[in-house]
Amino acid sequence: MNLLRYFFSRYFFKQILIASIISCIIIFIVFIFLNINTNHNNYISVPELKGIDIEEVKNILNKNKLKYEVSDSIFFNPNFPKYSVLEQMPIANSKVKLNRKIYLTINPVNYGNIAIPNIIQITKRSAISALLSSDLELGEITLIDNIGKDMVIQILFQNKEVSPGFLVPKKSKIDLVLGNGVKIEK
Repeated sequence: MNLLRYFFSRYFFKQILIASIISCIIIFIVFIFLNINTNHNNYISVPELKGIDIEEVKNILNKNKLKYEVSDSIFFNPNFPKYSVLEQMPIANSKVKLNRKIYLTINPVNYGNIAIPNIIQITKRSAISALLSSDLELGEITLIDNIGKDMVIQILFQNKEVSPGFLVPKKSKIDLVLGNGVKIEK
């Protein structure tokens, strides 16, 4: 019976009121602190960095109060200058908070060298597939009189005949000389 009387006493309600006021003040202070600390609703737009040199990117990101992390790329893209940004994460015009880290993929200095695959005496279709899978590009195709229609007779790099296994830079254009299917008369 004493416990029941205590729950309905003036002292108990006074203690509940004091505890409620203190809890509300603490919650209010925590919300204000979190709002200030997390920059709530304070976003900036990520600038477009693709194709820009890494030194210039540093200045742009510092002005926008953004951090960055560079990941070197093994994939050289000839359409972009050396040491320029190939990709960025988050993408341009995304809304981020101050001091957010932007991840950058940078164009490496140069191509790696690749050996030309053995495509002599195979069909044009197979030769093209082998070149593309080796990270090489197809250049010009020339036809000469040879009984093997669409068979690779010669491989040319920079207008010089080369043999399979010859090292060339990635993405190089390889020219092919193919037979046209006409029998050579002697």
